[in-house]
Amino acid sequence: MPISSSESARMNYFRIFSMCLLCLPFGLTGCASYYNHYGLFPAENSSGEARQVLLSWQTADYPDWWLVADKSTPITLTTQCSSRVWRLADDSHDIAGECAGGIRACGQPGQDIAAFRGEPANEQTTCMAINPDNEQARVVDIGTSLELLVSCRPVKTSRVVGEDQEGTDYLRPSSVTYRVHLRTSPRGALNAGPPVMDDTVCDAD
Repeated sequence: MPISSSESARMNYFRIFSMCLLCLPFGLTGCASYYNHYGLFPAENSSGEARQVLLSWQTADYPDWWLVADKSTPITLTTQCSSRVWRLADDSHDIAGECAGGIRACGQPGQDIAAFRGEPANEQTTCMAINPDNEQARVVDIGTSLELLVSCRPVKTSRVVGEDQEGTDYLRPSSVTYRVHLRTSPRGALNAGPPVMDDTVCDAD
């Protein structure tokens, strides 16, 4: 006997409900798939020195039938030979600044300069933006590549820590976006994390 549309709907509902029950003992995170994402590329810092730049973040992807939306960490940007760490966030993250929409990182007073205006940057200055033409951009929607716009430079490129000098320079500002190709791997897989940048070049400098 053919199954009626109402019976089919009830079966689908029961199947989804059963899957939800299976996930409940593990909490809301039990049904997610976790991924590491990163992009490593060569560029120059604001001093014109050749450096590696790393973008990295993590996502939790939930099934379409699940009640929870996909989640991500902010994107971390690090520059070789520098202790300065940037975190680019969207409106889903608590640390997101108010300098712009989309995926952004705002300036820090006393630390950054708006490069193309030559003025001190502040919390209302967009120093970095990912896919800057899209003010609704979210980290969870990033695909296999992204565009990164850098609009600030550091006030100082190093600082004294004890008896040593510590680099604080970062990726050189540019009116043209950097095109970054990305890699994705399941969290926990062999060699799943981002590569470790070589610091020997820092000692040479």
